[in-house]
Amino acid sequence: MPPKGKKTEEPTRTYLGRPGNNVKIGIVGVPNVGKSTFFNCLSKLHIPAENFPFCTIDPNDAVVPLPDQRFNWLVEKYQPASVVPPVISITDIAGLVRGAAEGAGLGNAFLSHIQAVDAIYHMVRAFDSTEVTHVEGNVDPVRDMKIIQEELRLKDIERVKKESVGVKKLAERGVGGKEKKLEYEALCKIQEWLESGKDVSFGTWTAQEVEILNTMQLLTAKPVVYLINVSKRDYLRKGNKYLPKIAEYIKERGGNEPVIPLSCEFEHELLDLEAAGQLETYYKENPTHKSILSRVLRMGYHALGLIHFFTAGKDEVRGWTIRKGRLAPQAAGVIHTDFEKGFIMAEVQSFADLKERKFGRPSYSCCCLLVDLTSDVFNTLQWARKRLSRRRASSSNRARSTRSRTATLFSSSSTTKWINCPWC
Repeated sequence: MPPKGKKTEEPTRTYLGRPGNNVKIGIVGVPNVGKSTFFNCLSKLHIPAENFPFCTIDPNDAVVPLPDQRFNWLVEKYQPASVVPPVISITDIAGLVRGAAEGAGLGNAFLSHIQAVDAIYHMVRAFDSTEVTHVEGNVDPVRDMKIIQEELRLKDIERVKKESVGVKKLAERGVGGKEKKLEYEALCKIQEWLESGKDVSFGTWTAQEVEILNTMQLLTAKPVVYLINVSKRDYLRKGNKYLPKIAEYIKERGGNEPVIPLSCEFEHELLDLEAAGQLETYYKENPTHKSILSRVLRMGYHALGLIHFFTAGKDEVRGWTIRKGRLAPQAAGVIHTDFEKGFIMAEVQSFADLKERKFGRPSYSCCCLLVDLTSDVFNTLQWARKRLSRRRASSSNRARSTRSRTATLFSSSSTTKWINCPWC
């Protein structure tokens, strides 16, 4: 038992994937399944989306705002000079074909593009059309999924084998000592797992093995969201003959990845209506016909283990991204490292009261409003420096520090957290 009065610290969890808050999601699939059309709908760009394989060669990138009603409320409330919403980076990657891991269809280049992203939107075609060709000759979503998964897995096996050969040589020469031997054992375990036909993301790994995996950025270690591209008719009637087979296949694999049916055809029509200024009229006439792009973005965001919070004031309302599980001081450090060093505490008040202006003390003049949109991330979120610089310390400074104004935090767990901000 720990000594009385002392709190036990929970072990730091190691996450699979690159550390950091600036992350990307890549759109992956076989050719002619709707990847570029989907990318255009998300980004509102107009990259070529033609009816032939490898229309996309070089990856296309876009930074897409993450829709959030709380952010809109803040902007309306503060009327800031600058607005910076939380964003997510999306990359449109060329289609993969059977044999890509061995170089077929420029496969090596395309697979390297996947390695550069942090998560995958796996686009799967689930509509029949004589006007849209299929690289395999016919529509079979499960087969297409297997092709992509197999090519990613084969590329990972190749990478792990190459890495293990180098590590083994160093271990045999005594370079790196015990650590190299342990690394080689871990690589052998990873290789065996992949060769059994399983993705890295399905495995249970020790903290040390996760660190090794993170240095390699294996393709099957990346979180996946399946996007099932159905026809407009199937999407609006909420029925598709391929969906049960897809769900059964994912269950058989042992995965629990999100599966989102959508219609790129329908989303593109909505984009055209928006450009023509007719979207609101369409929604009024067809209240059940809604875009699903917001949900797709949120699911990709959550698959990456990301959350966001906001700073708000008259000068700027800005969204900040941080990894789920990070503590409040680390969230403050995303804005400025000094904020993390000087983090102290926070108090709690309900979000509903805040929105209705039921404040215990004034806060709207503060420039350090933070908003957390997840329910389980920050036990406390906001900061104050422990002390001002000794060189500038004076009686007035100390008085200001103790009588500092207050900032407010919005949370989806219906709590608002107060902090002291010595700069306001």
